[in-house]
Amino acid sequence: MSAGTAGGSTEKTFLQSSPLRTLLGRPELGSVVGAVAVFAFFAVAADSFLRVSSLSTVLYASSTIGIMAVPVALLMIGGEFDLSAGVMVTSSALISSMFSYQMTANVWAGVGVSLLATLAIGAFNGFVLTRTRLPSFIITLGTFLMLTGMNLGFTKLIDGTVSTKSIADMEGFPTARDVFASTLTVGGVDVKVTILWWFALVAVASWILLRTRAGNWIFAVGGNRDAARAVGVPVNRTRIGLYTGVALGAWISGQHLLFSYDVVQSGEGVGNELTYIIAAVIGGCLITGGYGSAIGSAVGALLFGMTSKGIVFAEWNPDWFTFFLGAMLLLATLLNAWVRKRAEATK
Repeated sequence: MSAGTAGGSTEKTFLQSSPLRTLLGRPELGSVVGAVAVFAFFAVAADSFLRVSSLSTVLYASSTIGIMAVPVALLMIGGEFDLSAGVMVTSSALISSMFSYQMTANVWAGVGVSLLATLAIGAFNGFVLTRTRLPSFIITLGTFLMLTGMNLGFTKLIDGTVSTKSIADMEGFPTARDVFASTLTVGGVDVKVTILWWFALVAVASWILLRTRAGNWIFAVGGNRDAARAVGVPVNRTRIGLYTGVALGAWISGQHLLFSYDVVQSGEGVGNELTYIIAAVIGGCLITGGYGSAIGSAVGALLFGMTSKGIVFAEWNPDWFTFFLGAMLLLATLLNAWVRKRAEATK
């Protein structure tokens, strides 16, 4: 055996046995590299970026995206999309507000009704998907259009305008605001409670994906649905569950929206579904399904937060945000593809 052959064999053995193989196999690796680069860039470009208060603002902006990016990422790992996710957030807030106001009930009654209604919307998407076998793009696009019209139509019908009535003086509002929209002070720094919601969702979703049978089902369904069904995976139940998970995230985000401002504009949320999907893709989720992680979606949301607020701290024209967003999406996708090829090469 030649020295060159021995050296190549040794290198390959090292790659297979070292932590490098594990590292290259992580779907969020590309987004982590991108996040470090963006952080370093704005740390140099914006003097105020590294202030603790600024970083808290970045985390808050990231959490408002990340709460939805987590369940959307799980849905994409399962091989599906939900184009209604953005307006579902607004629907959730509108239901809470209008039910509480019209019924003169404790706002927690509206919160509970909203939870049931939002979960029903998610289950509806999953049920129609499993019964019709239509592409999820078409089904959720239809739901998106219906919810957009219903949000506007019902708000005008009930409240006579495009926004809901204020519920700030109703019973239960202070406690609901504490749960969904409060600001905590930690070490002299203001921290929004949505950051805690976000971290909790990432932890729970990661546990589901990596430590439970349901996580194996999600990867199996996204990788090859027919093969998964052949080995006994409850494909339909898994897909319905994933859509219900997106609805749960929409409910949490909707309650934050409501209790942050105590009124809701019925036209909000349109276009946000693409933001959630992009965050998941930047975080390593494949469009084709079967690959990704909850942590990756969190990093993708963090990239959004750093970019949107970093541009403000650098005092640039905010119109450049969409340019940076497109560049991040393209570069992250290319880097993720390269990482996957390197991971496969070490097998």
